Amino acid sequence: MTAPAGADGVAGAIQLRFGGSGGQGLQLSAKILAAALLRAGRTIALSQSYEPTSRGGVSRSDIVVGEGRAPADYPLATELDFLVLLDDVAAPSSLPLVRAGGLVLADASRVTLDSDGAITTRFLPFIALARSLGHERVANVVALGALIAAGDFCPLAAVEAALREETPRKFLDINVEALAAGHRLVMAPLAGVPGATAGA
Repeated sequence: MTAPAGADGVAGAIQLRFGGSGGQGLQLSAKILAAALLRAGRTIALSQSYEPTSRGGVSRSDIVVGEGRAPADYPLATELDFLVLLDDVAAPSSLPLVRAGGLVLADASRVTLDSDGAITTRFLPFIALARSLGHERVANVVALGALIAAGDFCPLAAVEAALREETPRKFLDINVEALAAGHRLVMAPLAGVPGATAGA
């Protein structure tokens, strides 16, 4: 699925959410993407809700992108085009907001969803891939790379530039690698990606 566009070719409005549990770095992913979208000339509204990991709480971060360069009509997400899920705990509050025809990118090990023919779901090994790179904590950046590839609404170069600005130097290399790996995860044929599956 690619991002919606208007009849005149102007980039359409987009609503997206990163959802999971506290401590998974979802606010950072959203902050990086928001900065990248601003670099690309889009207008955005960012909202977040966070509960500590110690409570097993839900963490989510939403971005509403205005059509073209226009501000978003409403700053809160009400009908998601894209949903990234890193943990089952965020599914009940997020799935009802996904519009018909929307796309869900879900971690293959931490998320279990029933098939819904109205939306497209792809189960991808975000956490497993992050572990293979050296640390599970970069799963959020793997997921960000996958979202950019699947949605095609923001240049990868803009996201990498924002990532480099937001990441401490000692963690920069693994995060840049994680972004690229997540992007390849979606761009590569599913048959060639271990642990990657597509749903209805």
